[in-house]
Parts: sequence; structure tokens; C-alpha cells
Amino acid sequence: MARVISDSCISCGSCAAQCPVQAISQGDAHYEVDPSKCIDCGACEAQCPVGAISQG
Repeated sequence: MARVISDSCISCGSCAAQCPVQAISQGDAHYEVDPSKCIDCGACEAQCPVGAISQG
């Protein structure tokens, strides 16, 4: 199951920089995970400074 980014995202971009498969990109309101690319490795979740990423 892909990771999801909540509305508490501060759009710092640190999660996108850590994603090994480039599944994270800037969305309209905050960064978003493309579930078709996400390999559920958790690298982004560990990097998020505000805990906005969780397993969907």
C-alpha cells in the first residue's frame, strides 16, 4: 500500500528528495505520492520533519 501525505505537509520537499522511485511531486496544496510508483519503502516517512506521511 502506498504512503500518503496529509494536509499537515509544509511543502519542504525533503520527502521527494529521498524517494528512490520519484513517486512524490508537488501537488496543488502540498506534496503528493503517486500510488502507481510508490514501492512503500518508508524513506519519505522517515525524512518528513512534521510527520505528515503515513502508510495509506
